[in-house]
Amino acid sequence: MQNEIAKNSVVTLNYTVRDTDGAVIDDGQHPLVYLHGGYDGIFPVLEETLHGKKVGDTFQVKLQPEDAFGDYDEELILVEDAKLFPENIEVGMSFERVSDDGEEELIYRVTDIADGKVVVDGNHPLAGVALVFDVTVAEVRAASAEEIAHGHVHGAGGHHH
Repeated sequence: MQNEIAKNSVVTLNYTVRDTDGAVIDDGQHPLVYLHGGYDGIFPVLEETLHGKKVGDTFQVKLQPEDAFGDYDEELILVEDAKLFPENIEVGMSFERVSDDGEEELIYRVTDIADGKVVVDGNHPLAGVALVFDVTVAEVRAASAEEIAHGHVHGAGGHHH
């Protein structure tokens, strides 16, 4: 059985995520299972910290906004005419919008509705927030050839085809 995190390991983490004020953002009720080695399964800074760790290791990592969900971008807040939206629009609803250059789809959340206008925000809800991860390495195993080829974990806690 593999004990140390290396490239092409399937890693199971028990974790919690808090903001810098200590408020719980993710209670880690479900362990995080990812394929280690640059497959974009977790934040790169967190993955770098995990490299070489062993089952049972416990540590804390603080990620600045630019290493997590990015800085808050004021330009992603838009005020649109309410006529562009369905009549049942409510604060908290989300929708996809293709960027002006057509390159990517952004998720916008409705943050305010007033005076015939709808305010939408394309920032991730955690943009601009530093995150503190408390992590315990629960399990490490070698990835299967299929998992490596697909770039993600299969089976329990992973992806199902």
